[in-house]
Amino acid sequence: MSAIRIGICSLLAFAVLADGAVPGWSTAVLEIGVGLLFVLWGFVTVRQRQLDVRSNWLYLPVFGLIAFCMVQKFFGLSAYSYATKIELLKWIAYFALAFLAVEAFRTPAQSKGLAIFLLSFGFLVALFAIAQHYTFNGKLYWFVSLPQSSEPFGPFVDRDHFAGFVELTAPFGLAMRFDGTWRAEKAALVALFTAVPVAALLLCGSRGGIVGFAFASLFLIFVLRRPNIGIRQLFALASLIILCGLLVLWLGASATMQRFGTLTASDISRDQRVSMDRDTWKIFLDHYSTGTGLGTLETVFPQYETTYTGSVVDHAHNDYLESLAETGVIGGLLGLAFIVLLFREGLANLNSRQRQSDHFFYAGALASCSALLLHSFVDFNLHVPANAMLFLLLATLASADRRLRDRWNAEPVGPDWQAERAGS
Repeated sequence: MSAIRIGICSLLAFAVLADGAVPGWSTAVLEIGVGLLFVLWGFVTVRQRQLDVRSNWLYLPVFGLIAFCMVQKFFGLSAYSYATKIELLKWIAYFALAFLAVEAFRTPAQSKGLAIFLLSFGFLVALFAIAQHYTFNGKLYWFVSLPQSSEPFGPFVDRDHFAGFVELTAPFGLAMRFDGTWRAEKAALVALFTAVPVAALLLCGSRGGIVGFAFASLFLIFVLRRPNIGIRQLFALASLIILCGLLVLWLGASATMQRFGTLTASDISRDQRVSMDRDTWKIFLDHYSTGTGLGTLETVFPQYETTYTGSVVDHAHNDYLESLAETGVIGGLLGLAFIVLLFREGLANLNSRQRQSDHFFYAGALASCSALLLHSFVDFNLHVPANAMLFLLLATLASADRRLRDRWNAEPVGPDWQAERAGS
């Protein structure tokens, strides 16, 4: 299974570095890669002659949404069936990779390894983003041409999508600092690997991203508040905040502060956001039962657009309203069920005495998901393949069955299985 774990991490890294896997060619590579990993998992499962799939309540709303969107596609309920098919293939790939992650990352050591990978990768991407920001020549990676109104940050064409990536990775560093079990030298490294992405987030000036990350920090303090956080952990948090502030001051905070008071070429005004939200809501009201079809907002929106700006509206800057418009009440209820089950099962895992060894992983995953869910009220990170895939992966890992058995090893692992053996 180590090959599958390496493959999952490689696909995540590829998706981020390839402009969030937004270009068609990168999406195709991502889907093919997931398919090959799934075939490999099937081959290993057959070879082991043992199928032990971890249960997960979160699969129910995801399966339900995929099934409903298939009905939209094949029963003529979509305003543009081809767009629905393309978007459906993406979400099937996201779910397949999330499923493989649940099967591959079973033990506390494996979860810890994934968290360290995400934090380390986020640190490297943030370093590149800062370097590109100060040496920007108008091109992504210094040689890829961009539309004139683009404001890239790191490997993402939109700085808000870079912020979404930081929201999904940096909270693991905070959770590790709260964990309090790391040796001094490792704790210092964790602090550095967290501070640099947070400083890059502040430097990019994404207002939704900064608010989302602040919410994730408060969420961590809340869920770990009881006996887990003491003076030492609070001091670690304060020192981390100070380190981030010093990094931003050193890098230059004036441009970031200016962004909060002005609009740039790629920004849309508050009135435009309100108009887009209102128009998207009208689409939902006219198609409340089954929606217009997954991925069809760009096709339908011009009929409802009340404020013409000369730009194509491919996504509403609100993932929730866009989901309602495209999938109707059924999709809205399935999305609500997803969120409820995510936090119900995730918090149960977090508070389980049997999962204390990877306590920080569940806290970090839930904080990351909560940050992106909040940010989704004002942006469309869940329509950026890299961020959507990572979000679904973390959500399914956070809510997976709490059993610690690793079926690829001969012996069960974890205190709950040891107690079960003793009771028998």
